[in-house]
Amino acid sequence: MARDPDSIQREIEQARDALASTLDQLSTKANPKKLVSEAKAGATSTLSSPKVKYPLIAFAALIVLVLLRKLFR
Repeated sequence: MARDPDSIQREIEQARDALASTLDQLSTKANPKKLVSEAKAGATSTLSSPKVKYPLIAFAALIVLVLLRKLFR
């Protein structure tokens, strides 16, 4: 059964529109600025957690003490 050229043209245009929409969505998801901002937000969230924040402070204080001890010996 032969299809008429108008219906084939409509299908091609619909496929082209769908492809353009998909490409737009992919470019939005893979935007480097968006990925960086999401990574920053995740890191900030993790570092502000008390389970991470206080051990990091303690570790930094320990490093400072070790460096001061080495300097004044």
